[in-house]
Amino acid sequence: MFEQIIGNQKIREQLTQAIQNQKTSHSYLFVGTEGIGKKEMAKEFAKSILCLQGPMYCHTCKSCIEFDTENNPDFQMIEPDGNTIKIEQIRDMQKKVVEKPIIATKKIYIINDGDKMTKEAQNCLLKTLEEPPEYVTIILVGTNENAFLSTIKSRCTILRFQDIPEEELKQFLAKKNIALQDDALLKLCGGSIGKALQVQEKQEEYMQLCDMLTHLKQKDIIEIFKQAQNIFQKEQIEMILQYMNRILLDLAKQDERYTNCIEIVENTKKRLQANANYDMTIDNMLLQIKAQIK
Repeated sequence: MFEQIIGNQKIREQLTQAIQNQKTSHSYLFVGTEGIGKKEMAKEFAKSILCLQGPMYCHTCKSCIEFDTENNPDFQMIEPDGNTIKIEQIRDMQKKVVEKPIIATKKIYIINDGDKMTKEAQNCLLKTLEEPPEYVTIILVGTNENAFLSTIKSRCTILRFQDIPEEELKQFLAKKNIALQDDALLKLCGGSIGKALQVQEKQEEYMQLCDMLTHLKQKDIIEIFKQAQNIFQKEQIEMILQYMNRILLDLAKQDERYTNCIEIVENTKKRLQANANYDMTIDNMLLQIKAQIK
């Protein structure tokens, strides 16, 4: 079990032991950085609990086959509807919770991005967590532990996932024939496979950003704006700004003016979080940075 998942060995061992000893909890909370394998581990854990052969999944029983084809009636994955998981989604789940398993002896519900549940949805879920049917296991998966109500957390076995060590991440990427062109990109991933895959897809843009910052003195503002059109994509802006500051921090070791640029980037993050106009905020950041490095 968990052969395709790297990192978090202690959690893997804890879940394996729980299955082998048939002492799984009714509710779990998997929390940690985005993209480090929480959802994948929750699914493998669920598949093992539901396996008809046991104690680990066999791949060949009716439950495993239907799980792999996403047709197992004793398993449900709940994902956000838009930006949140709504109370209606939890109510729909509760209607099914009371129905006994069809294939296996258990029923498993994974609430992915559970930290995006509305307060009303969490309070609704609490009723099930307080008195779950004996055959039900609910696994909440999220990145922000503080977003969960304390009453929810108190009824869950909490497993806090650690970021994947840099060396293990390197080895994983090498096996997948994925190469990141500099150490700053690897550090940007923060021990997250998901982020590493995102960065790899946009690696050309990150390299353009590195070139733009290291040659600020030679570029005029028109060139910078032209190059920025390809770089500053809204869907990845948080990681792009983080990467900027990693480059600027290295540059600041030779020229202290780049320290002021780091502050400009940090102010840009705050403005975007406050829902300032996106294009104007990025343009203003570039103008301020160029003014610092003439």
